[in-house]
Amino acid sequence: MNVDVLFNQFPILKSDRVTLKKIEEQHLDEVFEIYSNDHVFAYCGIIPKHNKATVKNMIGHFERDYLKKSRIKWGIFANDNPDHLLGIIEAFDFHQKVNMVTIGYFLSEAHWGKGIATEAVNILLHFLFMDVNVNRIQAEVMPPNETSKKVLLKNGFMKEGTLRQATLWSGKGIVDLEIYGMLKEDYQTLMSMQGVR
Repeated sequence: MNVDVLFNQFPILKSDRVTLKKIEEQHLDEVFEIYSNDHVFAYCGIIPKHNKATVKNMIGHFERDYLKKSRIKWGIFANDNPDHLLGIIEAFDFHQKVNMVTIGYFLSEAHWGKGIATEAVNILLHFLFMDVNVNRIQAEVMPPNETSKKVLLKNGFMKEGTLRQATLWSGKGIVDLEIYGMLKEDYQTLMSMQGVR
């Protein structure tokens, strides 16, 4: 895993439709809209935040985590409206000995059902496998979260199993988690089947 690619300079990732880039304090209203929505975090281990000052502090924590090289949170922005935050996608738990990373994502409710999360995951997979040279990417999903599972399956992830009553998630208690995983060799096979290099 080439962590320098991740942490020497904040990576900006693009597709035809969306750009993944740093979340700044100027995006506070949109970050607050996401984090204050109970529906967005119905299946996440995150307690919604209903205080704007708390959310403003969190944006500072995004930067702190990045500088500590522990987590990267990208804002998902539409290319046709580059200052409008649609959602957040993150990479964390960089396990260098195993060459593995975990990802997570959530969108503003106004942008659900438009394929944005699927596209953002697709961009991030390419970057992590091909530029950072990660071997395994995984995601943890609460079993009722069908929408998130579809995003992962569309991107070629495989359901690897269920960890029963295996983790404590804030506001949810002890929950089951389904693990979805993808290896670099899976990704390269998928790309060659699609004629992409």
